[in-house]
Amino acid sequence: MSEATMVPDISRTVQKWRKKRGSLIMALHEIQNAYGYVPRNVSLQLAQLMDVPLARIYEVITFYNYFRLEPPGKNVVSVCMGTACYLKGAKERENEFCEQLGVEEGETTEDGQVHLQSVRCVGCCGLSPVVVVNGETMGKIGPEDVKSIIRKCREEH
Repeated sequence: MSEATMVPDISRTVQKWRKKRGSLIMALHEIQNAYGYVPRNVSLQLAQLMDVPLARIYEVITFYNYFRLEPPGKNVVSVCMGTACYLKGAKERENEFCEQLGVEEGETTEDGQVHLQSVRCVGCCGLSPVVVVNGETMGKIGPEDVKSIIRKCREEH
């Protein structure tokens, strides 16, 4: 989305949420859903339009794991760290992704192809350990599956 189209979108978002309880978080959700992250220039505009200090906006963005300050990669790989997944090796799978991708959890590869993140629970405990790739849930992920998931991400997108 170009910067030229950002201002009307933000104005519409502000009009929708301005006078409602919890409006800042709801507006930030809408922005994150539209852009994939909360761009700094959008935060500045939101602060002006909602008459909220920019520091308050960043306080909310940095408090909740859901919000991102950087654009995600084309492919988002989420490793579930719920109890069942963790006990069945999710942390080891995450470490394998980190090693093969050359990034840490929460980072995007230099080519922008893959963003690796951990999530608390995706609700598929019977399939643990679970990895979600671009919304597709994959269960019982073993160490041998990590390489093929990365290859698939890079080939398809």
